[in-house]
Amino acid sequence: MDDSTRESDTTQRMRTGQPRETSSWEQAVEELREWDPIWAETCLKMTTNPSTSAVLPRKTVELISVALNAATAGLNPEGARRHIRAALAEGATREEILMVIKMASMMSIHSCTLGGTILLEELSPDLLENRRQTQATPTCDKMRASGRWNPAWDTLFYLDPLWTDELIAAGLGIDPSGVVPAKLVELLSIAFHASPLHKDAVGTRRHIKAAMRAGASAEEVIEVLKLCVVEGVRACNLVLPILAEELANRGAAPTR
Repeated sequence: MDDSTRESDTTQRMRTGQPRETSSWEQAVEELREWDPIWAETCLKMTTNPSTSAVLPRKTVELISVALNAATAGLNPEGARRHIRAALAEGATREEILMVIKMASMMSIHSCTLGGTILLEELSPDLLENRRQTQATPTCDKMRASGRWNPAWDTLFYLDPLWTDELIAAGLGIDPSGVVPAKLVELLSIAFHASPLHKDAVGTRRHIKAAMRAGASAEEVIEVLKLCVVEGVRACNLVLPILAEELANRGAAPTR
């Protein structure tokens, strides 16, 4: 039977009801190799490059991959599990992975920095004039005094100082014991801000500068950006199995 008429292994499992034991990525690779073997090998070479280049330690690669899969903008439970397993296999600790998850959970702050700025622009001058801070904000005061206040937080502080203080306190509590080295924290932050579904130029620039101050090389930063690009192949992970299912439902053998 030639390539244009044979059913893929995945499609055969669909017909027989045999349960799947592979991940969606493995299924996608299987389909790609049957439907478009040349592109499949090209794609695999590209996506595995950051893991095989040895520019970053393999544990770092896996922690960054956990970050990209755990971030709210691209939440992917299956991918997160796969990379958590790989990170643990490379010697990552629970505390290191927990740190990555806590960082991911705080990325949603950008919803307020975006929407809050627009809200301020729409408020009338009299409403702006009547807003006064009345609550104590010890965490924000401490951040200002230490020179670590981010001007991007000004809008949040003006609109809701108490909640902003709680938010900043949660952010400061991400790594109180310094489990993760400063350079890795910044590499993770680059990944969060440069990820395909976030693409925050201001944040990416800020964390690239901080990473280089912490000792990161240009080559290491490039590896992080490559990992962000690799996340785009999730389109194959998630959609190729759907295509196989729909072809099976129509009783059609997949063709190249």
